[in-house]
Amino acid sequence: MRRLTTKRTGTSRVGFTLTEIMIVVAILGIVLAIAATTWLRQRVLARQRSCQEQLAKIDGAKEQWALTTNAPGSTTPAWSDLVSDDGSGYLKHIPVCPGEGVYDLHSINEPVTCTITEPLDHNSKDF
Repeated sequence: MRRLTTKRTGTSRVGFTLTEIMIVVAILGIVLAIAATTWLRQRVLARQRSCQEQLAKIDGAKEQWALTTNAPGSTTPAWSDLVSDDGSGYLKHIPVCPGEGVYDLHSINEPVTCTITEPLDHNSKDF
């Protein structure tokens, strides 16, 4: 910050030079660019984790249903078998994928899948 004096009036003004303002704006732009990419990556990872937790809950509900009904491993339960209207079923409500995918139940022997979620690699640098 510099103190500027004008030749005509002799008064002084205090302010920032254009160069100082441009440097501050450039630094803010760099910080924002780094923060935005990190935030977007973490948002995607949070959705994947949430989806995988939902898949695990649905698998557990399928297994409980199979044990209760003595269903063979090739049986595929319906959502109505796992969820009741009064909330007393194996799941309180039909889970919704945070990435707007659709959960496929499959048979008891097969894991539940989501139409869009890829498994997380827990050894990756993004995790």
